[in-house]
Amino acid sequence: MFTQDFLLRSVTIKGEVSNCKYHSSGHIYFTLKDAGGAISCVMFRSDAERGGLRFRMKEGQQVKATGSVTVYERDGKYQLYAREIELDGAGTLYEKYEELKKKLLEQGMFAEEYKQPIPAFIRTLGVVTAPTGAAVRDIINVATRRNPHIQIILYPAIVQGDQAAESIVRGIETLAQQQVDVIIVGRGGGSIEDLWAFNEEIVAQAIFDCPIPIISAVGHETDTTIADYVSDRRAPTPSAAAELAVFEYERFVQDLEDYSAILYKNMDKKISGYRHRIERFSETLRLLSPAGKIKEQYLRMDQYEDTLKALMDRRIVSLRHRLDIDIEKLKGLSPLDRLKGGYSYTTDAGGKNVRSTGDVSEGDRIEVYVTDGVIDATVTGSRLIDRN
Repeated sequence: MFTQDFLLRSVTIKGEVSNCKYHSSGHIYFTLKDAGGAISCVMFRSDAERGGLRFRMKEGQQVKATGSVTVYERDGKYQLYAREIELDGAGTLYEKYEELKKKLLEQGMFAEEYKQPIPAFIRTLGVVTAPTGAAVRDIINVATRRNPHIQIILYPAIVQGDQAAESIVRGIETLAQQQVDVIIVGRGGGSIEDLWAFNEEIVAQAIFDCPIPIISAVGHETDTTIADYVSDRRAPTPSAAAELAVFEYERFVQDLEDYSAILYKNMDKKISGYRHRIERFSETLRLLSPAGKIKEQYLRMDQYEDTLKALMDRRIVSLRHRLDIDIEKLKGLSPLDRLKGGYSYTTDAGGKNVRSTGDVSEGDRIEVYVTDGVIDATVTGSRLIDRN
């Protein structure tokens, strides 16, 4: 009946895009909804490539989809097979999202200078999420695998529905009072309606005001909420958030052992260097010490003494040789040698050599030196000798 109905072969439906998913096959699955209802839709890859879709569909967009309504036998429900899709303005939730995003951006709540660093080593991890579901299991599994000693405090929050925003705010405030090291705020994936609590202004304000660093982990990697922009760090998934928050204990222990080995090696190197310097300083001190100087002076004094003695010996030998020469010269000039030849040597009473008759007068006492002694005599007279 659906296939044969002429009117159902070409139907245009206007609504808001929700649960949009691009499959690896190239087909696009989504839901169109309005205030009165919703219908599942699919656009095959062939229709999209033929020009039936000229933009990338996103959550919250308002569109007009034209196609045929057919029953999907496996699920037993009817759906729209879209051949053409065109934009019809942004959806209500998307408009609210963009409006709040612009407002908070102007207030500076997304500024990097307000982002708190995530501690490298934490002991206590706070988690604000639903007590059941894949998100909390993923966080616990990853966190405990990385560090078996981590303490996890879970605040079981409502993450979807009218009461979700207030519940998330209470969770953040409660864990901040517990003085945990890091807080993960998040949930699993879903439509823009499912994730809307994380687009509320009170949640953004609570994250911004929290003194504890917060990691946002809302939805899947392609989902982006206001909480992601305000948080100190965004993780694409809850599992990734746990990896960002919790350090790997085994690697930490291995790093400590490596650092310890490096430290001991550097200390040994330093000590060896200081020992070498001490040895050099000791040698220098030994050479420069007063005792060393005195010993050195003693050695020099002995050397000087030996040198002086040698010089004196050479000088004495030289002088003795010269003396011998002078003695021989004196012997040749000595009056005594003359006396041995029959000559005599005469002096007056004062010991002055008498060389002329004019040197003495009659009655003067004189001494006459001969070979074997001295003759005392008195001048009785003198006469001149003609040497011609």
